[in-house]
Amino acid sequence: MIKIIAKKPTAKHNYTITETIEAGIVLTGTEIKSIRAGKVNLKDSYASIENGEAFIYSMHISPYEHGNIYNKDPLRTRKLLLNKREIFKLAGMIKQKGITLVPISLYFKNNRVKIELGIGKGKKLYDKREDLKKRDSEMYIKKHMN
Repeated sequence: MIKIIAKKPTAKHNYTITETIEAGIVLTGTEIKSIRAGKVNLKDSYASIENGEAFIYSMHISPYEHGNIYNKDPLRTRKLLLNKREIFKLAGMIKQKGITLVPISLYFKNNRVKIELGIGKGKKLYDKREDLKKRDSEMYIKKHMN
């Protein structure tokens, strides 16, 4: 069973997502409690691969209210759990110009926190406008078909 916790609203607007991959994430106990309360934000977050390991940066998890000394920094770098084969594949793709690793959503899957990463290429302004026109025309057709 999958329960979505947070989504990055601008992921599919700013990037053309070609492929997605699911990764685990290393968290502490107070961070998990805070996530269960829904106090997480993916807005400015991004992922990267360094020294054969995957990390996520700027993912904001608010400090747990009853966590006192066990609370960690809300914006700390967190390690992603992927196979070596997946990491090498992602590293090869990221080296191409314009390709980036974008966090799309954070969710619970069988009581474990997972993050969906998208391999995407940044959209130009005219691509975004084209997508908006396409979506508007589809909504117009759908509305007038009924």
